[in-house]
Amino acid sequence: MSLLPAFADERAIRSGLARVPLWTSVRCIPETGSTNADLVAAARGGAVPGAVLVSEHQTAGRGRFDRRWESPRGSSIAISVTLAPGRPMHDWGWLSLLAGLAVRTGLLDATGADAARLELKWPNDVLIDGRKVCGILAEAVDTPSGPQAVIGIGINIAMAEGDLPVSTATSLRIAGLPEDRDAVAVATLTRFADLVTDWREGLDVRPVYTRDCASIGRRVRVLESAQVAHEGEGVDVDADGRLVVRLDNGVRRAFAAGDVHHLR
Repeated sequence: MSLLPAFADERAIRSGLARVPLWTSVRCIPETGSTNADLVAAARGGAVPGAVLVSEHQTAGRGRFDRRWESPRGSSIAISVTLAPGRPMHDWGWLSLLAGLAVRTGLLDATGADAARLELKWPNDVLIDGRKVCGILAEAVDTPSGPQAVIGIGINIAMAEGDLPVSTATSLRIAGLPEDRDAVAVATLTRFADLVTDWREGLDVRPVYTRDCASIGRRVRVLESAQVAHEGEGVDVDADGRLVVRLDNGVRRAFAAGDVHHLR
């Protein structure tokens, strides 16, 4: 593990989360293979839920569909947390949706950006000026005390255009927004804790999510695979967190997975 100092300030993040009871511990490290993998291993070893692990650099980060999440050292922040969801596992899909919502609202809180610039695309992609700024990965893990969820969030902070893995990505720096990693971590984790607490208590989080989801009321293309695509209008998110699309043939269909593209 690198001995370089972490850009994220553990003391500042811990202080900012002191009044958020969901998070029981906070640790910042300069580099690791994967913050999710670290917390999965810790949970399997009996660690209590509520852990927060923050790193400035991952050498083996992953996104949805096992896609690699790569960035130059010091250009992004990786945040992973463990949760005991307290709800049946078939409801856990909502955790990744709520994480995306928390990133959008957290970035608004931390940067003061115009809300019109930040979009939430189903299920959990956050876009700034139409380009993706974060990646989210949710995993279930068996532990000695029962199943837990590990949620990983990667946010591009200081990437320059030449650092981007794809042209559809962006960063706070490219968007001209403040690059305060500590503020971003605290705001995102505070928002996520509020949403998860409501969800665990059985409150209906759909209205909050659909209000901020730009895929609703938008013409979309849903790619189920490289060969299969569907176009229509996003009209709702159902109780299971699936995107409901009114296809061009008039049929309403709910999608549990797939890459969504917003069309003009």
